[in-house]
Amino acid sequence: MEGVGSRDSRSFHSLFSLSEIVEMENIINEMGEKALHQEFCDELATRLSSSAIRAGRAALTWQQVQSWFQDKHKELQAETVSSPVALKLFVDLSDANISRNASESSQKPEGNDATDLSELAFEAKSFKDDAWYDVASFLTFRVLCTGELEARVRFAGFGKEEDEWVNVRKGIRERSIPLEPSECHRINTGDLVLCFQERLNQAVYCDAHIMEIQRKPHDASSCTCDFIVRYDHDFSQEEVELSRLCCRPRQEESPQLSEENQYETALSISARSLWE
Repeated sequence: MEGVGSRDSRSFHSLFSLSEIVEMENIINEMGEKALHQEFCDELATRLSSSAIRAGRAALTWQQVQSWFQDKHKELQAETVSSPVALKLFVDLSDANISRNASESSQKPEGNDATDLSELAFEAKSFKDDAWYDVASFLTFRVLCTGELEARVRFAGFGKEEDEWVNVRKGIRERSIPLEPSECHRINTGDLVLCFQERLNQAVYCDAHIMEIQRKPHDASSCTCDFIVRYDHDFSQEEVELSRLCCRPRQEESPQLSEENQYETALSISARSLWE
């Protein structure tokens, strides 16, 4: 599964000028979570778009402003500690069995700047569009003041400007599995699936649930069954073919990593500190 379409238009580095970033940093420092409200973001986007400094450039949307504030707010919430310390703090919250694995993980040799985990087959959810993308690498970790663990993710097929902090519990999981035409029997009503959704400006993979299945006789080379899905993010329904579906690993009981698995996932990744 790979995200289709470019998110380059959302790159904060190209969206905002230096003076706009400075102003927005002052705003988030003063207002905190209030700066995340849609009405405020809409007013700020309109004001910034009408300024002389943006002459000849595309107008900003409230979603772009809100996304910047969300990223910055997470940075301000996080404890700026090195990855080994962050992992140790998080491991201390787990059971003794996981804690015993911490020393072994911390002794792993330092690797490249971006530890390649493609062979471990993870996918992560982008907060920008509620879509899932293959993980190219986990760059580092941090622990929020709430005690939650986040990973800095680089998405497969995207550059560093699209890196995101992703909640390990809610937004990182094993990669979904594409199906062959002969495997349609693996999909059942009520199942969580990853479904290819075509949107106005891009096509992405999103979580959906199977609402109805119209099974039809077919050979192993081509599936003619129809699947009615309901997308989790907007509750819209659509009839799709098997080729647009990926199933979740059967051993996973929920769409997110279990509590124990998230500790093991974190500990299996190099504790190389790469704060940017």
